[in-house]
Amino acid sequence: MPSYYVWTVGCQMNKADSDRLSADLQRLGLSWAPRIEDADVIVLNSCSVRQSAENRVVSRLGLLKTWKRTRPDATIALVGCMVDDNLHSLSRRFPMVDVFCKPQDYGRLLERVKARYAPTSQNGETLTAVPAMPTAFVPVIQGCNNFCTYCIVPYRRGRERSRPLSEIVCEVERLVTRGVKEVTLLGQNVDSYGHDLPGRPDLADMLVALNDVPGLQRIRFLTSHPKDMTEKLIHTAARLSKVCEHINLPVQSGDDQILKAMHRGYTVQHYRDLVVRIRQAMPNVGLSTDVIVGFPGETEVQFEHTYRLLEELNFDTVHVAAYSPRPGTVAARMADDVPQEAKKARLQMVEGLQERLARAANEALVGKPVEILVECRSRGKWQGRTRTNKLVFFSDQRSWLGELVRVEIESATAWSLQGKLQEKPGESDVGS
Repeated sequence: MPSYYVWTVGCQMNKADSDRLSADLQRLGLSWAPRIEDADVIVLNSCSVRQSAENRVVSRLGLLKTWKRTRPDATIALVGCMVDDNLHSLSRRFPMVDVFCKPQDYGRLLERVKARYAPTSQNGETLTAVPAMPTAFVPVIQGCNNFCTYCIVPYRRGRERSRPLSEIVCEVERLVTRGVKEVTLLGQNVDSYGHDLPGRPDLADMLVALNDVPGLQRIRFLTSHPKDMTEKLIHTAARLSKVCEHINLPVQSGDDQILKAMHRGYTVQHYRDLVVRIRQAMPNVGLSTDVIVGFPGETEVQFEHTYRLLEELNFDTVHVAAYSPRPGTVAARMADDVPQEAKKARLQMVEGLQERLARAANEALVGKPVEILVECRSRGKWQGRTRTNKLVFFSDQRSWLGELVRVEIESATAWSLQGKLQEKPGESDVGS
């Protein structure tokens, strides 16, 4: 039986795309290969949002170039955000690649698999991949209309396109029948869901509908945009029992001039007020954010504004990246005038601040019970997350996969919590 291997880098949307592509390959009769070098079809699902992500893809392709000489019959496909309309240039740059596919447009690859490997199709039904874990990503809106000046996503994934609400509910119901207990609703700007659909249902309406799905225990959503998060969404998320107290709300910068240059559509004060309203509605909420340091023109004073805002708002998690120009974006035409040394120093300052804040927050949970959904086994321990998205590990010989359990926290680092099993959740659990 021919086999496949899908390697993924980048955001959760890429992971969801890889799951769907894997399901398509399985329906065509291919089996999953545990190692990339054992596969007949190798797919690299790429990301070009950051230069570091693109570098990882190029490095992996370099290794596959040598491997392909020993396996000329194999198929290598490059898919995702690195693929644009200039296929001739891509073919010259990556001659080891047989097929190039834009995000979610995998027709050419699937046709090649049908013709080259002659696998047997199982049926014509369109399904998502059978999950190997009790959690699943569910894309609800594709593309983005915001055109932030640093971002390549609208150029590679196009304008926003929402999926019908009934289709999403049906997908989640099917996932639950296969053992999924938690879904994460995905969108480059998930708060924009539904504006392009008849009747204009919104994300809050979707949360209400999914909260009634029998067997589903947790719902998450990301990524939110500060200018589009409504009071309706905040209060709906706060009152629904299955919606987790976890919101990803990228700020990107703590300086109004930089935010304007980024075309973010809000001010620092707007963002600060939004965080206050979210925490009033969900007192135990876990807030995460994204930050770019070294954006064109960013001065030391402007970076200091970002640093102080992060210090003030005390996020649970901060994803920080040094700015790298993306060809084709507006910011790529700006002078990349912040020295690399300064970018690196600012990035390290943010990382250091966040480590201190996260460690203090996690250490406050020592001795307390938390509820987690057990997602997998990692390095001999069970791994799961709290409703606020904190990573927890515990040891036990029994199988707890897919179960909600209570764990008493015994030790903490900035990145995770270690504890002992108390089995089923109780009323005294803390949401964190």
